[in-house]
Amino acid sequence: MANNRYRILVKGIVQKDNKFLIVEKWYDDNIVDPYQWEFVDGEAEFGESPDAAVVRIIQEQTGLTSVVDRILYTWTFMIGSECNLGLSYLCLTDMDEDTVVLSEDLNNAKWIEADEIEDYINNKRMIEDLKNAELY
Repeated sequence: MANNRYRILVKGIVQKDNKFLIVEKWYDDNIVDPYQWEFVDGEAEFGESPDAAVVRIIQEQTGLTSVVDRILYTWTFMIGSECNLGLSYLCLTDMDEDTVVLSEDLNNAKWIEADEIEDYINNKRMIEDLKNAELY
């Protein structure tokens, strides 16, 4: 019998009014830009719903409370015999932009307008997914 293993990854695209929150993460000392801009993301705990996970992860990484608006897109990839399932959420916050308190593993945060997303996010597939989801 096959041993089916899944990890559920969540990405929180946090929106306040007409701005989106991006965070700067450290990736690798061996690349030219070890820090890269991303949206908030993480992994759902076993038994946790992805909707609850994304709200928890946004709170843990930024201090912001948010609510799920909708799922924007999904993605999957395999690592060995493990299937990684990703869900990208649009999450809304009404907290003040200055109240962001970053977790230790994040370097910086910035609120940007939709037309600036491509200036910061390098992942072309994610950009396509966001456009297909009519985020901007």
